[in-house]
Amino acid sequence: PTCFVDNNAPELGRDTLEVLERNGFEVGCVTGLECCGMPAWEHGDLETVRKNARANLDVLYPHAEAGAKIVVISPTCSMMMRREYPELVATEDRERARKVAEAIVDPSELVWSIRKEERFNTDVRIAKGLKIAYHAPCHLRAQGVGFRGRDIIRKILGAKISTVMECCGQDGTWSMTVDGYEPANRIGKKAFEGMNEAESGLWVSDCPLSHTHFQQNTGVLPLHPMTVLARAYRGDALGFEVADTDGEES
Repeated sequence: PTCFVDNNAPELGRDTLEVLERNGFEVGCVTGLECCGMPAWEHGDLETVRKNARANLDVLYPHAEAGAKIVVISPTCSMMMRREYPELVATEDRERARKVAEAIVDPSELVWSIRKEERFNTDVRIAKGLKIAYHAPCHLRAQGVGFRGRDIIRKILGAKISTVMECCGQDGTWSMTVDGYEPANRIGKKAFEGMNEAESGLWVSDCPLSHTHFQQNTGVLPLHPMTVLARAYRGDALGFEVADTDGEES
């Protein structure tokens, strides 16, 4: 689920489970995971990265060895485990890291992989043809797997989607630091402007870490593709959330 989902957005974890189950996947959550190590790696703390990675490999490797896919909700965490673990972990852990990295998938990437199968669920209970502004996270682009959250929403909901490719400035935990917050806001300006210019009633981004950063700078809280799909399957409202002048959602 990632630390952010566990501690800040458990509803996103539940939405992800719901979407996967509605598309015929047998899915469950493992326990005993540590942080992927990205915050430590941002500060050059390789010792903590290797310690956390080893603990995570102990938990995840048996599942990868058994042929399961390992779904990681945040692109920052999936990039860390898919791209960085095989290079950063201790030598004796590298074969396990390689096997786990091969099993890592973004949730939308996994659902997109069955789009031609009969179980692919297009039975949504909302009006189709939405206009959506979609932000492509940098850490998802770095993995080279495409923008499957955007593609699934377009395919299932028939949405008209404007894609914004600019960096939002979040950069893992950088925008959450005292030193990084203001520079992150400046770097993200083009992304904020691009999403506003789309004139959409719904903002979407695969990176839950970026959602609060967008909200703080624009007043609009994006939704994750898994939340969009879960709500569509349930027939729930899909309107975006706007913060008032006191910072509370309305």
